[in-house]
Amino acid sequence: MRAFVFPGQGAQTIGMGRELAEAYPAARDVFDQVDDALGEKLSDLIWNGDIETLTLTQNAQPALMAASMAAFRALEAEGIGIHDASYVAGHSLGEYSALCAAGALTLEDTARLLRLRGQAMQEAVPVGQGAMAAILGLEFETVDRIARDLAGDEVVQAANDNDPSQVVISGHKDAVERAAAAMKEAGAKRALMLPVSAPFHSVLMQPAAAVMADALAGVDIQPPAVPLIANVRAEAVIEPGAIRRLLVEQVTGTVRWRESMAKLIEAGVTEFWEIGSGKALSGMIKRIARDAQLRNIGTPSDIAALKG
Repeated sequence: MRAFVFPGQGAQTIGMGRELAEAYPAARDVFDQVDDALGEKLSDLIWNGDIETLTLTQNAQPALMAASMAAFRALEAEGIGIHDASYVAGHSLGEYSALCAAGALTLEDTARLLRLRGQAMQEAVPVGQGAMAAILGLEFETVDRIARDLAGDEVVQAANDNDPSQVVISGHKDAVERAAAAMKEAGAKRALMLPVSAPFHSVLMQPAAAVMADALAGVDIQPPAVPLIANVRAEAVIEPGAIRRLLVEQVTGTVRWRESMAKLIEAGVTEFWEIGSGKALSGMIKRIARDAQLRNIGTPSDIAALKG
């Protein structure tokens, strides 16, 4: 069995998707449709801009989705479609890419939702007040316990359970720094402050969750063609109402990626295709399931290799 997985923030690069757009008209159409939906040339920023501007949350989120969907449309042009997978999943914003690929959301709605999501997440907490840190070499339960114990009157919580060797914490800057130091004392190999502009996937994002609840209430969501393994539940969902609720919960909730991939493996998935920019998810999956078969689909040569 196969799952299509879609990357999240941090995978963005200048030039992503350009070769696909040049090789596949269907991939080019994705970027044109995203540009039209946003009323601006996001594609020009993706291909010719500077990485600092592309990395701004409100740009990175729709841009990464566009690169993923361009790769997916190129696959479709070669006769490989959504029914060649048994499940889809995406890391944080990648969940929107997964739902778009599975036909639950239109491309235009997905682009507009991600632009709004990025803006709302950025505006939820003033710059400098929040932070995130990657904790390496400490299991999730320990990270979660230390974060809860040290939060005090501030917020620090486990935000991303990425794989057995990496958990990300998020919250108020002082609390995150305090918790990161305690986790090193508790045996973490490293505790790295991340270069992010907001404390994503923490309760400090509640204002953004409210914005997304309103936005998602006005968007049509269809049952996906194959089940989505939802970030915050690590369970398969297909019912549109449940998908809508979980996308709102996801803004403040933990991305349970390790559990989600374990759920897919338990269901019989042995092959994972990472569709879009970068290979971060493949690295995580390899640390979760050493025997998993991995493919990265982000360039025409990646697609050509499928025929080899």
